[in-house]
Amino acid sequence: MTPLPGRPVRGSTTGRPVMALLDLLGRRWALRILWELRDDAKPTFRELQQRCDGVSSSVLTTRLRELGDADLVDHADGYTLTEQGRSLFTTLVELDTWANGWRPRQPS
Repeated sequence: MTPLPGRPVRGSTTGRPVMALLDLLGRRWALRILWELRDDAKPTFRELQQRCDGVSSSVLTTRLRELGDADLVDHADGYTLTEQGRSLFTTLVELDTWANGWRPRQPS
């Protein structure tokens, strides 16, 4: 079942929106798929599979369905990010920038 706001998800029985999003993005290949759809190239299923280092077709199918159910990815003449997907991607770029400067404390 696709994690969506209002539904119980991993870590939240209430389905808080942020928890639903983190559950969805934490699934294998979900972030990679979003990353590979960052441009307007509209790859086919096979092209997207190749961009994702040969992810299995069953996993790719499942993730694309989930991301589509969440209104983050659309499939019309190739795969693209929806308006919400592009907005999320912008936020992910900011998170990536933060992560590049992340310096965890070293164990004593």
